[in-house]
Amino acid sequence: MAALESCRCRGASGRNNNSILYSILKSDSLATAEERQHQHQPQHALQHLLQKSSSTAGPASLQELRQQACSCGSTRRRGVLRAPQVTCKAASAVLVKTLRFVKNVPCFRELPEDDQLMLIRSGWAPLLVLGLAQDRVDFETSETVEPSMLQRILTGLPDRQSELLAGQSRGAAGVSVVDIEAIKAFLKKCWSVDISTKEYAYLKGAVLFNPDVEGLRYLHYIQSLRREAHQALNEHVRLIHREDTTRFAKLLIALSMLRAISPAVVAQLFFRPVIGTVSIEEVLMEMFYGK
Repeated sequence: MAALESCRCRGASGRNNNSILYSILKSDSLATAEERQHQHQPQHALQHLLQKSSSTAGPASLQELRQQACSCGSTRRRGVLRAPQVTCKAASAVLVKTLRFVKNVPCFRELPEDDQLMLIRSGWAPLLVLGLAQDRVDFETSETVEPSMLQRILTGLPDRQSELLAGQSRGAAGVSVVDIEAIKAFLKKCWSVDISTKEYAYLKGAVLFNPDVEGLRYLHYIQSLRREAHQALNEHVRLIHREDTTRFAKLLIALSMLRAISPAVVAQLFFRPVIGTVSIEEVLMEMFYGK
């Protein structure tokens, strides 16, 4: 606990080098240095995943997007990546950088391993999507339509056989168009605000230290880290963007949009074409801990 306490902020008037602000910025710079030394690491990670495979205003939330969806069957509209090799490679590179960022945050490393695991499982997907926004990774999708029950009856497929085929082809069928639009809306929001490197670092800190995860041993400490990340972001915005009084609110709106994106959707869209039936959590643990 003493090691953890050494990482706390010591007040607004005198932040020491162990504060979350310093830790996040330091880890971001360390990640940049490591990227120069390991330029081929993302490609190596992608090859590892392939070997593992057995095969400015937009909608404010995912809920609003779902409400806009037509009730007569638009939920069956699904999308797949138009260029999966290119997009999955880019997503793999962002995932490597994301995990490297997390590893280089001193406050995170000093947490118990159980808390680390829970925070990684909770935060990998929103951190990845933040990384896609930071690296300006855009993607295009092609739309498919999942057969309705009436169509299945008319085609003469037995219900059990139809469900089996649907389950087998779910990976190829992609994800809901509504979920894709939620991801795209978040990316456009970030790009419209033109978020800086430091702001992305603070946002990552706010996402990583998530006190809403159940079962955390150091819950109160993680709560304090999130508060400090928000405070550091607010102070930075007030210092650099004094004339833009709404910028901090825009960044918080972006965070709320990010929380509405399902990790299962992120895994299905960006990694299922690469890793097949392998669990994304298994891949994360191997990449993070080398297990």
